[in-house]
Amino acid sequence: MASSMVSTVGARFSYAPTAEGLKQRRMQAVSIRRRTVAVRAEGGINPEIRKVEEKVVDSVAVAELSKPVTAYCRCWRSGTFPLCDGSHVKHNKATGDNVGPLLLKK
Repeated sequence: MASSMVSTVGARFSYAPTAEGLKQRRMQAVSIRRRTVAVRAEGGINPEIRKVEEKVVDSVAVAELSKPVTAYCRCWRSGTFPLCDGSHVKHNKATGDNVGPLLLKK
């Protein structure tokens, strides 16, 4: 046990990952990449629901929210999914669809 102790007085520390550590990091990165799912809808996401409206947006009143309004994505294109980042605007222009976010309000 005493032979494994290192004196820290005047010592320099450097980090060089071991081959095993690098292998574990690569496996974790591959594992994360495998869990990523890209969902692509052909044509419109909202083929028939309330097509006379310019953009379909629903609101739900919830008593216990941390923010006054929270927008949730329904187009599956948000970079911050499940929260809406406005990606539906580009999708709607490209496809003629009218999908919009779900708004949770206090």
